[in-house]
Amino acid sequence: MKDFFGPCLGSVAVVAVSAGVALAPVSSAVAEELGIIQVDSTTIDDRFENKRGEPSNIGVIHGDEVDAAHSENIQQLLQGVPGITTELQSGDSLKIHIRGVENQVYMGEKPGVAVVIDGVPVFERTGRVNIDLDNIESIKVVKGGASYLFGDDALSGAVIITTKRGAKQAGVKLGGEMGSFGYYKGLARIGVAEENYNGHVQISRRETDGYYDESDSKADYLNGKLQYYLDDVSDLTFGFEHADRMKNSHGAVKGVTAAEEDPKSEDPAYDDYASHYEVLLDKYFLTYSRDIGADSNLMVNTYRFTDATDYLSSPIDDKEDGYNYDNDYDQTQQGLKAEYRAGGESLAWMVATDLRDNTYDSEVIFNDCDGLGAWAGCLEGEQYGDNSTDEQVKALYGELKFRPAQKWVLTLNGRYDRIDLDYTDYLDSDLSGGKSFDVSSWRLGANHALRDNVDIYSNVSTGFRAPSAEQLFVGSGSPTMRTAPNPDLDPEHAVNVELGVRSRTALFGLPMELDAAIFQIDRTDHIQASAGQYTTSEDNRYENIGDIRSRGVELALGSERQRKYSFDLAYTYLDTEYTRYDEFHLRTYNVAGGYPSCKYTPVPCVGDEWITTVYDNTGNEVPRVPNHHLNLRLYYAPKANWLLTTEVDTISDYYADEINELKIDGHSTVNLLLNYYRDVGKSNWEFFARVDNLFDEDYYNTARSNGDGNDDGVYDEEDLSLVVNPGRSYTAGFSVRF
Repeated sequence: MKDFFGPCLGSVAVVAVSAGVALAPVSSAVAEELGIIQVDSTTIDDRFENKRGEPSNIGVIHGDEVDAAHSENIQQLLQGVPGITTELQSGDSLKIHIRGVENQVYMGEKPGVAVVIDGVPVFERTGRVNIDLDNIESIKVVKGGASYLFGDDALSGAVIITTKRGAKQAGVKLGGEMGSFGYYKGLARIGVAEENYNGHVQISRRETDGYYDESDSKADYLNGKLQYYLDDVSDLTFGFEHADRMKNSHGAVKGVTAAEEDPKSEDPAYDDYASHYEVLLDKYFLTYSRDIGADSNLMVNTYRFTDATDYLSSPIDDKEDGYNYDNDYDQTQQGLKAEYRAGGESLAWMVATDLRDNTYDSEVIFNDCDGLGAWAGCLEGEQYGDNSTDEQVKALYGELKFRPAQKWVLTLNGRYDRIDLDYTDYLDSDLSGGKSFDVSSWRLGANHALRDNVDIYSNVSTGFRAPSAEQLFVGSGSPTMRTAPNPDLDPEHAVNVELGVRSRTALFGLPMELDAAIFQIDRTDHIQASAGQYTTSEDNRYENIGDIRSRGVELALGSERQRKYSFDLAYTYLDTEYTRYDEFHLRTYNVAGGYPSCKYTPVPCVGDEWITTVYDNTGNEVPRVPNHHLNLRLYYAPKANWLLTTEVDTISDYYADEINELKIDGHSTVNLLLNYYRDVGKSNWEFFARVDNLFDEDYYNTARSNGDGNDDGVYDEEDLSLVVNPGRSYTAGFSVRF
């Protein structure tokens, strides 16, 4: 670690000195008082959000920023947060990755990031995140291992989303937008605020034809929240959301030639593995909060989240809209959380519990047997799979903050999870089984108030992910590709080490905020297929194989918005590599044929249809992780009610594959956003126009490869699966509030 942290410690020291000494300190009215210490951490609500004293690097996006940005997807918001990479396909769903963790997977796997919406730890079947962008009160990103608060899958952090609430939603709001590729949005909200209660109900629709063939999507939302003040110290909040979503998924083309000649090909051979999604999401939660005395609080949250997803999978290459399987997936997540916190002059603490009762039901039907050959048992309309998983989680967690001296705050977090999995296969009882895991996670952090306006913080934190029932008992794949199960799998673990500086300063009279950190995440017992991701092999099974290291620098610097000129800058340097991954199987098609079947794995192994070469990827970079990412947003207010935002987003090149043979060029894009605000009587009007990719830059949204995709016997750039960026696009719209 010395070779990394030595130079970076010097860099952070320079930043700290620059922030705390060279720049003029802000006035005492801006600087936060140390005062009593409190536990701000919570998995339920954002009402305790406060960076002062927080020993981890976090990013916060407020709801007003979300509303003003008029983004079509959450990627456009998160690209301004250092350390985040996202995988966007068609529509508005995407995978969120933090600090390079899980960038190497791209199908339905969990992302290694805990996503929590109004206290609900949400995981959708697609492994991606879908959220109503018009209903966001705040987004908080906690970076580094975060299982000490959020439990399973918080290997590299958590994204906490709180939906709109409060008296500021009172009145009536109407809005509409239109844009490129048939995009439009309509929204209506009505809210009320009285002495004892406030609440709102909102309905919206987003729809687009999409740039790619068969990439149209639609999302209808009905959501709302009611907050009732029981007395002067307690309140009760009820929230709900119903989402009816439809999304096709066809944006990938095979190879750079196809990407250049036909970036939205209608060729069925390019169909995504899964498509034609119909998704019904329902979320309900009830939160009780009570202040006990001046510095103590109790919050209790109970919730129920259901996900009913139907989709087609395994496309038939030469058949339009032909898919082998029809998948019916039903998921229910329900649980209860309770947190009690108390603050004081030198000691603050929280004790909490997290109880979950989740059920995942999956049924797969043969939809079309074309292309499956003579595989036994294929009968259209009959079951291919029918299983259910019951997951029980019982967890205790807590936080202790201690001030040993006036300018020091030490933080200790701990969490214990008991996870019970019970898997039932209704077609093959031999695959049924159950297993339990006892996992602990923790964080040790410190914050030092170097000056009234400068904090130095550091922490060591952990994250974990328990094996899934699929990995343990049934494996994954299709009749032509099977990854064998392994009931002896251990949970994956990650350890994050971090050092940073947080400062509120003034430069040339302009108030500014700075947050800079260096970090390293070491991930061990990584679970993946022993013969490589998504690879066909008779001896391929899930194992704890491969270790990964991520390390880098994150910098966020921004100025106060209430000026004629202001800016936000986010920069990430990220270096990720496999520290242990000695068996990766790359398959190329055997054009000669006529060889005996493989019974062993020499290098290379020759089979009837495939030649498999085994690679040692130890020391290779993790694919789809650029070393550099810079996002700069410049704000110019030429006169009252006008705001022009210019955004420059730049990423460096990266590899598309584990063996680091196929490299994708970096790119820079420029986006423009013009907002105009006007009060007319008692109504507030806003008009906006947005241009994304102003200079029509050619680049790929996603690029990935793991073998000879076009079966020509050669592994090259023609095997890449590419989603081409649509290029320049436009959006315009308005909203009015009464």
